[in-house]
Amino acid sequence: MFDRLRIPLITLAAILTMVAIVLISQPTREPFAGDAVVNPPFAPLTYGMHAFLWWDGGEVGLNLDWARMMRFNHIKQIVAWRDIQHDEGEPFNLTRLEAILGETERRGLHLVVRLGYIPEWAAAPGTNFEAAVDYAPRDNAEFAAYCGAVASAFPGRIKAYQILNEPNLSREWSGLKPDAAAYVESLAACSQAIRAADPAAILISAGLSPTGNDDDIARRDDLYLQDMYTLGFQQYIDVVGVHAAGYDAPEVGPDDAEAKGRLRFMSFRRVEDLRKIMVANGDAARQVAILEVGWTTNPTNPAYAWYAVTEQQQADYMVRAYAYAAEHWRPWVGLMSGIFLANPVWTEDNEEYWFSITEPHLSEGYISIRPAFDQLLRMEKVCGDLILPAYPPVGSTPNDPTNACP
Repeated sequence: MFDRLRIPLITLAAILTMVAIVLISQPTREPFAGDAVVNPPFAPLTYGMHAFLWWDGGEVGLNLDWARMMRFNHIKQIVAWRDIQHDEGEPFNLTRLEAILGETERRGLHLVVRLGYIPEWAAAPGTNFEAAVDYAPRDNAEFAAYCGAVASAFPGRIKAYQILNEPNLSREWSGLKPDAAAYVESLAACSQAIRAADPAAILISAGLSPTGNDDDIARRDDLYLQDMYTLGFQQYIDVVGVHAAGYDAPEVGPDDAEAKGRLRFMSFRRVEDLRKIMVANGDAARQVAILEVGWTTNPTNPAYAWYAVTEQQQADYMVRAYAYAAEHWRPWVGLMSGIFLANPVWTEDNEEYWFSITEPHLSEGYISIRPAFDQLLRMEKVCGDLILPAYPPVGSTPNDPTNACP
């Protein structure tokens, strides 16, 4: 009887062993579902840089030449509603945008337009003009007219549109409590106007500010993103916009931040939390655009000084951030836009001054580069299947604009 039982037990043990081996040998399911992105709008990666080209005191050509020298191929530029339509009812003036487009195209660069900066006369009722830097629109038909005017003037020439910026912050939403439903209504109106005028343009939702607040001042970025999914915002965009502010080394993840006693958003890899929300909402096939990547060097402002880095750390971290994305986040991350090629009028009083990879010297009339510029220029670029090797770390500054991502 013992022998008759022994054979089936041995067989069962063998089967269980084989099953265990098969299970162990299976790759762990990738939590970001990167393989779901089969037709990405942007090449993974796409190297972008936020610049300020509207008011040209002679530095616009320099900035565009610098971007090309860096082998970055996309420039993000704000096209403010208040700059192209000063007064209610007047025609949109797109002369300056046409000139900027000409300069970018002449250098083989692609333009990503950030829409926003609504004029006071078009701001939502109750806007706190002293507290807000941008406003919710009072009328989405008016907002759509602005979006449509830009898109219809340059069909096929503007690569992508970012529709507003950080609406999860009160200061970017008329000083009012952040309202995802109101934002999605504005997004829908603008999206429909652009699609009607330029169907090939890539539409990106507003980059969300990483924040731990959930009150009248701000809505946490993960909660706000889920709010937008609940409202069906994805039907109005091609790419989900996020921001990746640097609080620590770029390899530090949200779990690591918590282990240090910080909040999850205090990490470059906060992007991964947001990607998991996309996957959970059945939207894994959609790509992410990181619309702001940077580290501050501000040593004095208490709001920023506690996580400020040195200029050399800023350079090192930005290079490592792009390398991390190239290794771990392709193809679900496409556009990755650094901040900033500085606005020439910025001074140390501007928070953006400290994030920039160039340094304006307005009184002396020139702009200098910081270490981050040089190291971003020299780093390896991974553009889809094309890899551009790193330039040597020493010697003269290379300038080979033909050796760039397409």
